[in-house]
Amino acid sequence: MESELKVPTMAELSAAGQQPEVLFWVGCAGSFDDRAKRITKAFVKILNRAQVSFAVLGTEESCTGDPAKRAGNEFLFQMQAVSNIEVLNAYEIKKVVTTCPHCFNTLKNEYPELGGNYEVMHHTQFLDELIKNGKITLEGGKFKGKRITYHDPCYLGRANNIYEAPRDLIEKLDAELVEMKNCRKKGLCCGAGGAQMFKEPEKGDKDVNIERTEQALKTKPDIIAAACPFCNTMMTDGVKNKEREATIRVMDVAELIAGAEDL
Repeated sequence: MESELKVPTMAELSAAGQQPEVLFWVGCAGSFDDRAKRITKAFVKILNRAQVSFAVLGTEESCTGDPAKRAGNEFLFQMQAVSNIEVLNAYEIKKVVTTCPHCFNTLKNEYPELGGNYEVMHHTQFLDELIKNGKITLEGGKFKGKRITYHDPCYLGRANNIYEAPRDLIEKLDAELVEMKNCRKKGLCCGAGGAQMFKEPEKGDKDVNIERTEQALKTKPDIIAAACPFCNTMMTDGVKNKEREATIRVMDVAELIAGAEDL
């Protein structure tokens, strides 16, 4: 199956004298986490179906530095950022799309002051644009009539005010979008942001992801939709904690679209 996935690298295209329309920034989770790799594959399948000219950096891509910055190591962040910017600028990259809100936020808002100026899009915005431009069509398919609740990632929603694109995509699946008690600007964090993903939770009465999962379960969903690999992990863990993994799936918006299209 993987041999069928067409994923050109910037080095290959550059050697052939070609410049892609967009650079797909895969991110650490999308490259190394087994669950997030499925999101990466789903997004690549959509890009191929829509005949989007894209490339990845491959081994030349390094962490954006987001976890280092959030954990307070500004020096390490700047080292990682400057190294990435040198690579991006050498390839004369203009437009970047990523499936991770943390990469999105860092590339969009924190790289410019270090010399990295690009048009940066989150994959939900990019997919929404593809549909509006008629590059891909959705008629719901297997998600028609399903109850889907959407969890707003902090770095996509509150940090960058992107609330509509993911919801538009879910509604285009002919699914029933049901909102949680805390959504949009009042969305509750999954518990993994700010480099919390990489440490044990502090003492308290309840983990944040359990509280968020309980809010999601109150909507009686068939699917909890996410748009961030870290949120996906935290919500999946929450669903397992409640022993509901047999009946409720946690899926990225890209997976929903790839699934509706049967890619």
